[in-house]
Amino acid sequence: MKSYIVLVIVCSITFALNAQKKETIAQNRSDYIGKKSMDFFKQPPHATWFDESYDSYELDRKTITKLKNHLDGITIKVFMSVWCHDSHREIPRLSKILEAIKFDSQNLEIIALNRAKKTPNNLQEGFDIRRTPTLIIYKNGNEINRFVEQPRKSLEKDLLKILSGKNYKHTYFNIHKK
Repeated sequence: MKSYIVLVIVCSITFALNAQKKETIAQNRSDYIGKKSMDFFKQPPHATWFDESYDSYELDRKTITKLKNHLDGITIKVFMSVWCHDSHREIPRLSKILEAIKFDSQNLEIIALNRAKKTPNNLQEGFDIRRTPTLIIYKNGNEINRFVEQPRKSLEKDLLKILSGKNYKHTYFNIHKK
């Protein structure tokens, strides 16, 4: 009986370690890193987390209407990671918001990073990416602000504050800025 219990414990530990190793390998796969489109995350294996967050997010329609008036000259660069729980939450929400405001996907660049927050061809170079997701918002080619990890109020309200030119200081970014 003791040997049976030991065998079950050893098998359980081996299974858990192997599953963890496979997950780490999958999360660092080179095809998960680099420039991506929003459609990339709507496909398996990412669709599971993407769809869950996308479908459960309720848009703030009043703020969405206001956002539509502030899109001229705006581009967004997103640094995210497929292994990051904050990215799993915010990127699908961002997708839903951008679809609702009819944001031109040509003005959106998504860069997926590995665990070291890098890409093989250093697409992160010069952007001071410390946390994911990081959304950098540009107006006419100039960075006007960024959003790091999670919103202060809501993603829509934070974006509206940034795009309308109001003073927006993201708590994390400003505390940790060099």
